[in-house]
Amino acid sequence: MAQKRVLFLCGDYVEDAEVIVPFQALQAYGVSVDAVCPGKKDGDTCPTSIHQVRIGPELRGHDFTLNATFDDIKAKNYDGLVIPGGRSPENLAHIATAVELVSEFAASGKPIAAICHGPLVLAAAGAIKGRKVTGFPAIAPVLVAAGAHWVEPESIASTIAVADGNIITAVTFKGHSEFIRHFVKALGGTISGSPKKILFLCGDYMEDYEATVPFQSFEALGCRVDSVCPKKKAGETCVTTFRDVEGGHSFSDKTGYDFVLNANFDDVNVSSYDALVIPGGRAPAYMALNHSVLALVNHFMQNNKPVASISQGQKILAAASALKGRKCTAHPTAKLNVVLSGGTWVEPEPIDRCVTDGNLVTGASWSSHPELISQFMAMLHVRVSF
Repeated sequence: MAQKRVLFLCGDYVEDAEVIVPFQALQAYGVSVDAVCPGKKDGDTCPTSIHQVRIGPELRGHDFTLNATFDDIKAKNYDGLVIPGGRSPENLAHIATAVELVSEFAASGKPIAAICHGPLVLAAAGAIKGRKVTGFPAIAPVLVAAGAHWVEPESIASTIAVADGNIITAVTFKGHSEFIRHFVKALGGTISGSPKKILFLCGDYMEDYEATVPFQSFEALGCRVDSVCPKKKAGETCVTTFRDVEGGHSFSDKTGYDFVLNANFDDVNVSSYDALVIPGGRAPAYMALNHSVLALVNHFMQNNKPVASISQGQKILAAASALKGRKCTAHPTAKLNVVLSGGTWVEPEPIDRCVTDGNLVTGASWSSHPELISQFMAMLHVRVSF
């Protein structure tokens, strides 16, 4: 069967998580994904915004790089459409070419997934009359006026997603797991393999994407995913950072989303987990000094359980003496840790390269997520087939 192709309709100040998580998750599942924005070309960027799930100021997110030219794409060449939220849909709903594109998808009956403010574009295209939809609560009056049957979320932190025919909607990025799962099913996808129990080793100032993207990607596959941080309990949060290359000798480092933990570090029974994920960022530098963290990592490595580590996460593996004789890549700034701990360094060229050696898969940056998640899925014997 031909590879599924999906189009993302983006705009300036699209919600950061609502574009990157489904974009990289679908690629990891084997879907070809193009992202476009009216008036922009392949290689151009859309600035993104970050809204915590609470009342507060908007933060500036990553620059999201488009990989297709809006004027060149045709709806007939794609199997589905995704409309992320944020502030961009308010503008897209008034751009005739964007609304026309959405109308073509709606008329064809192909799956359309819209999250947060994304359903505004569906309303402008006349695509939700008589349909059950949800979204960010503030857009309810517009969707009702467009003839939709509004499904009220219990809060803006709701994880619900609503599927009605070919239309899939969700409240915010908190609902990605169900939202993505519905979309994969609508594309004709089947998730196979027994659900696994995966532990995420988190810390303050870990890289936002490197925690959120794999966490929600594996939840969408039906896996049980727990996140813990030393000295913290379920319901508490880790501050995250996001990193971009903006000139100079290093990347910039700015505040990201608050990442909510769902398990207690002190209560973790490591033997009950099938696999471990270690995000990067600044957290690994201090977590590598924690003996409880190193003992936890060694349990997974010594018992040959799958371990995925991203970017700076390899600093923890190095401190745990878990890299000796292993082929490993990482962000170049972690090369010294890898080499001096006895690891066999694999140059990250290109930067999205991943390396699997036995039960360990390592990636050099968050841009490697599609490959890293795909290789980790293979280790876990979980797959998506179309």
